Amino acid sequence: MTYDIFIGDKSFSSWSLRGWLLFVKFDIPYREIMVGLYSGTMKEDLAPLAPARFVPTVRTPEGWVIGESIALAETLAERHPDAGLWPMDAQARIYARWLVAEMHAGFGALRNACPMQLLHQYKGFEVSDAVKADIDRLETVLSHAFENFSDDGPWLFGNYTAADAFYAPVAARIAGYGLPVSERLQSYVTAHLTDASFKAWRKDGLKISYDPVPYAIDLPTTEWPEPV
Repeated sequence: MTYDIFIGDKSFSSWSLRGWLLFVKFDIPYREIMVGLYSGTMKEDLAPLAPARFVPTVRTPEGWVIGESIALAETLAERHPDAGLWPMDAQARIYARWLVAEMHAGFGALRNACPMQLLHQYKGFEVSDAVKADIDRLETVLSHAFENFSDDGPWLFGNYTAADAFYAPVAARIAGYGLPVSERLQSYVTAHLTDASFKAWRKDGLKISYDPVPYAIDLPTTEWPEPV
């Protein structure tokens, strides 16, 4: 039972990263199909999957199409109940779904000001009040998971779950722009950056160079915090 996952450029496509992790971290068989997110062919590439229009889009072994990452997470959990996408504990499972839903719909200031990029870390990024408010909200909702469900492990609910996949690009944003966060949240960022699957994704992305570089800003850069 192998799925086709249509994804965008690995250095920049945060939603593609989320979808890809849902397969890799839970040992669900898949084939990658790259979409021309920055080369201008995305609409054409996704045409056979209508009405899907964004990445990631998934085609099931039956040929059914899944759009939107939150729908993908629920569908994979339903079809692969033993994979562990959601926590076993009912209360933890409720909160994991809450976190995923809030990530899917919220944190607009952080997303807009700090697009995911896995090339380097910007130095001297100025945090606006709106971005600071999003960081504060992250501290609140993730601290609740750490304090109540993580069992002092690196992940939000003990074992890696779909919630961690959804917050992986947040960790990348914090790292990529040197955003100020608490020690506990920084440890969570480090857990993502040192995760073998995340590192493999980033290594693949670095094989492609860009001119111009998407989302580039006029700030000095330093090396990414964790080597490939």
